[in-house]
Parts: sequence; structure tokens; C-alpha cells
Amino acid sequence: MGGKRKALVLGMARSGYEAAKFLADKGYRVVLNDAKADQNPDQVKELETLGVEVVLGSHPEHLLDESVSIMVKNPGIPNTHPYVEKAIRLNVPVINEMELAYRYFPNGVTIIGVTGTNGKTTTTTLIYKMLKAASKPAWLMGNIGFPVCSFVSRLKEGDIAVMEVSDHQLCNVDRFKTHISVMTNLYEAHLDFHGSYEAYKAVKKRVFNHHTEKDIAILNLDNKEVLDLTRDIRSTKRYFSSHPADQPGCCILDGVICYNKERIIPISDVKIKGRHNYENAMAAIAAVKELGVENRPIVEVLKTFGGVEHRLEYVRTIKHVDFYNDSKSTNITSTQIALSSFERPVILLLGGLDRGHSFEGLKDYLKWVKRIVAFGETRERIGKFASEQGIPCTIVEVLDDAVTAAYNASSPGDVVLLSPACASWDQYENFEIRGNRFKDCVNAL
Repeated sequence: MGGKRKALVLGMARSGYEAAKFLADKGYRVVLNDAKADQNPDQVKELETLGVEVVLGSHPEHLLDESVSIMVKNPGIPNTHPYVEKAIRLNVPVINEMELAYRYFPNGVTIIGVTGTNGKTTTTTLIYKMLKAASKPAWLMGNIGFPVCSFVSRLKEGDIAVMEVSDHQLCNVDRFKTHISVMTNLYEAHLDFHGSYEAYKAVKKRVFNHHTEKDIAILNLDNKEVLDLTRDIRSTKRYFSSHPADQPGCCILDGVICYNKERIIPISDVKIKGRHNYENAMAAIAAVKELGVENRPIVEVLKTFGGVEHRLEYVRTIKHVDFYNDSKSTNITSTQIALSSFERPVILLLGGLDRGHSFEGLKDYLKWVKRIVAFGETRERIGKFASEQGIPCTIVEVLDDAVTAAYNASSPGDVVLLSPACASWDQYENFEIRGNRFKDCVNAL
């Protein structure tokens, strides 16, 4: 790493900001570029103080030439971006913040990587909490909102890095390798980004890159796509299943979660409800068992952990109407899961960025939905879908009006559920901001 090598960081956001700081600290001459001019002024100032050249508002052609030795790309930027294509022509390696951090990890850190279409955040959080409850030196990082670069200086031999790994992050990895990889499930998602379901699955499979039989893969026995995709990986396989199973790992027997036939906890004692959450819990148990965690801390966490913010998060009850924030549901499958969680009348808030995706997949899940409130870019298409299903629909432009409309249409005993089945980027920077806005609107009613 000698000399003043030049690095180009494409995309600011949290990961770009951390990557730029990290590279500057490693002695690189860093240029950070983002097409959006409006960025956090304190962060920009801090980067400039560190010697980073910050170029905002456009992508000037001259920023990328042969003098750049590495390009670190924000995971949300597709590989079809002109800079990425130019970097490939110039033989400039394109990696992301996670791969960059990994290259500087100290020896002897155990890495657990969690990926899948749904359930990543819950599973990652459960693994982390179980390890902490067992007094293991664990760190929570990755796609969950904590860039990996910000942990490198704190990690030491013997530590455990628990990472949520998204498909976007797996697009630009090279040396990155885990010791334990969890794949929660696979469904069609992010097709606009990857071009096809096949391409999406091939990217997901990279979470097992460089695995040997010394490494562990924890797989969903009930998801055929996962089993097909991982048929030829070299990892030692462990499984989890909602049904009785003879495979090594976790399954449910007579209403009790068991690990290799040993009873751990009755599902009635698990605080987060629903089959998908029991699957997340079993995936987490299978992971921590590889690191010698005993049953007591596992049970303690499962009895007390109430779930992840923005994922079927209970907000409050107003005049006997329960409000739930599921802003993290950015695809149809997530919304199917949310709708399967209630058996009473639901007013469903749907809408957001229009990726051209169909809402047909929700058809069989609308039994309890008494009204749909559509907002955002997809609102007219959702209105059409609702009328085809014979469900009353209110169409509004923004989330604030959607909350008011839903409340006005509700009766005691109803659920008002924000589970948009769309990304937030038409109106909000991310699903967290959308979820917080929903909660503010509910609290203002």
C-alpha cells in the first residue's frame, strides 16, 4: 500500500462517508463524488479537513482515469453506472465499503454473514443479542445501518463480526469471506437492479464464496430456491425448518424449537410471533450453536426481544385501532408476510417507488384487508389493482394523508398497517425515514 495512491469513492450516504474517512486514514488521496448536491454539511466539512476532495452535484468525466488505483462504490449504485463501466475498461478494481473493510480485518476475527430476501435484519440482530447474552465479544455491522469500515480499528483477534449482508453489497466483493453464512430464504426481489431473478440468485450465492468444508452454511430447509442454489457449495451444511426434520440444525417439534432434537424453547414463549419469525429465531440458534452458546442466553433473548424497528413494529393503539409500522417491507413477499400476521380487519397502506413490479402476488393475502390506501408513485396502479380485487381504495399523494385517511376509515378492533411493498425512494431517502414519518403522523392523530 505504498505511496499516495488515489481512491475514488462513488456515492456519499453512510457507507461512502465511512469509506472515505477510512481510506484517508490509510494514506490514500481520496475523491468522493455524489450526483446529489445536498449532503450533510458537517460530514462534508469533516472529510475536507481530512484532505478528501468532495465533488457534489454531478459526475465529472475527469474524476476517473488511470491514476485511480481503487474505486469504492455505494452498494445502491448499479454496476451499469457509466463510472463503473469506465473503471472496468481502465482495469480499476471496483469494490464496496464492506470488501474494503474486510481487507483490513485483523487475523482471528470470526465473521457471520446473514443474507436472504427477507428476515435478514431480525436474524442478524438475534444472533448478535444471543452472543452478547452469552458474554461473547460480538459486534453488529453491515447493511443493518453500521458501515463495516467504522469497526475495523476496534476489532481484535477472537472477536465475532455479525454482519447483515445485502445483495447490493455482494455485487462488488472479491476476497470477502465469512466463516458462517446464513441464507434465510430466496424470493424474487430487486429485479430492477439485477436484471433477472437468476442474476439476483447468483449474487446472493457469493455469501458462500471461498468456503471450504471448515465453513458453515445455515440454510432454510423449507425454501426450495435456497436448497437448489446451494446444492454444490463446499460448506458444511446446517438447516432450519418449521416442520419436524432429520437434518442437523433446528426444527419445530410439537410446538417446541429443537436443536438436534434437544428442546430449546416452546414457540409460545418466543416474543416475536409468526412463522417467519420462528424461522429467523431458528437460523440464529443454528448460527450461535456453532460458537458454543448454551441454551440459557438463547432462551433469555427469545423471551424478551420484541423485534426490529420498521419491521412489523407496533406503534400504538388509538381508540382501539392498532397501528403497525412495516416500512421495511420494500417488496411483495415482505408484505405477504405482514398480511399473514393478522387475523382481523386490516387497512393497508401501500405505495412508493414504481419499479414496474406487479401487485398480483398479494391477491391471496387480502382476506382480512377491508380497505387499501395507496400513496406515492405507484398509487394509480395500486388503485387499479384494488378495484380488480373488489377492495375499496383511497388514493392520496403522500404518506401523511394516507395515515389520516386510514384512521378516518377505521373502526375499533382494526389494524392500520403500513407495509408498502415498494421502495421509499420516490419520496424518502430510505425506509427508516419513511417509517419514522409514519410514526410521527400516527402520534399526531
